[in-house]
Amino acid sequence: MKLAVTVPDRLVVRTTPVADPGDLVARLPHPAALAWIRHGEGIVGWGEAARLRLPGGEDRFAAADRWLRELFGAASVDDPVQVPGSGPVAFGSFGFDPKSPDSVLIVPRWVVGRRDGVAWLTTVGADADPLALVREPAAPSRLSWSDGALSAPAWEQAVERAVERIRSGRLGKAVLARDLYARADEPIDARVLLRRLADRFPGCYTFSCAGLVGATPELLIRRTGDRVDSLVLAGTTARGGDPEQDARRAERLFASPKDRQEHAYAAEMVRDALAPLCAELSVPDQPELLRLPNVMHLASAVHGRLNEARSVLDVVAALHPTPAVCGTPTDTALDLIRELEAMDRGRYAGPVGWVDARGDGEWGIALRCAEIDGTRARLFAGCGIVADSVPADELAEAQNKFRAMQYALEG
Repeated sequence: MKLAVTVPDRLVVRTTPVADPGDLVARLPHPAALAWIRHGEGIVGWGEAARLRLPGGEDRFAAADRWLRELFGAASVDDPVQVPGSGPVAFGSFGFDPKSPDSVLIVPRWVVGRRDGVAWLTTVGADADPLALVREPAAPSRLSWSDGALSAPAWEQAVERAVERIRSGRLGKAVLARDLYARADEPIDARVLLRRLADRFPGCYTFSCAGLVGATPELLIRRTGDRVDSLVLAGTTARGGDPEQDARRAERLFASPKDRQEHAYAAEMVRDALAPLCAELSVPDQPELLRLPNVMHLASAVHGRLNEARSVLDVVAALHPTPAVCGTPTDTALDLIRELEAMDRGRYAGPVGWVDARGDGEWGIALRCAEIDGTRARLFAGCGIVADSVPADELAEAQNKFRAMQYALEG
């Protein structure tokens, strides 16, 4: 694998405790933002001390981990804080498909973080004022919208073909995604989207990395020392318009054979992927309901302890892609996605998050997101297709899932 690398000979990293920084998004001085925030805690970064672009391949996670081990191992690090996310950190997002060339890791020059009452500033290099590049965020203006690879009717036809394949016994589930384009008059500022997403979806993981911005409800994996945690989401319904309708929809979702089957596929895969890596593993027998402002999901919280020292990227490699974003069996579902979606997902539905020099980190699945490129935003939404799926219902679900990023862009 040929890697595209931008890096100095040796990183000089210094982390210092600081007073509570307040709103982390407000600390970002310019649009090239890096972020991972939930309930106001997490890390934000800016500037680039090093960047790695991976051309794709089944070994992209291992290649990224090797590069980071070498880079961080050779660094001069002063880190008296010693919490997950302090010291040198890389933000990353990986292509969904191994064939995608879009995977990237970025080591920022400045990081501000807050966790469990501890706050810190990490600097790489000797620049004196990390807030010198101040530029006020401006909301997107005069947005225009257009279809992506498939129109709504064409995507419904793709869902219908997927259902036919599933009913023929070739696979149990496939996840099909749509894309949608928005264009603004001026370049889109990621900080505006982060601000709106973090405020509206505080329980989600609001992220930004190399132009990929979103708020995902799905925690693929968190590694803290030998402990790992994952949150499996599969099975979705829109929120109701009032408490009574909301309760009825929640009850239907929890009782739905279609959604319970979809969730079982995802939970079983995560269990099977983590079991060889863990000395202890806890997977609930029944899912719970996760309520978000626009949708509800069936959710299973998974917890374990690793049986040996592994970087969070090792665990990411074992888990991706889950049935929640691909299907089952994985290879058959991935082939069907390539055939029916008529697009390259890029980093949508791939792992997104951060990793530090200890191998700790948090990685989500890049859902409810958009890829920002100057004045253009490419939005994504996907749905799990099983034998009982109805194309019109799946289209409505995808449209519900688009709304998070449409709100982030339109306000």
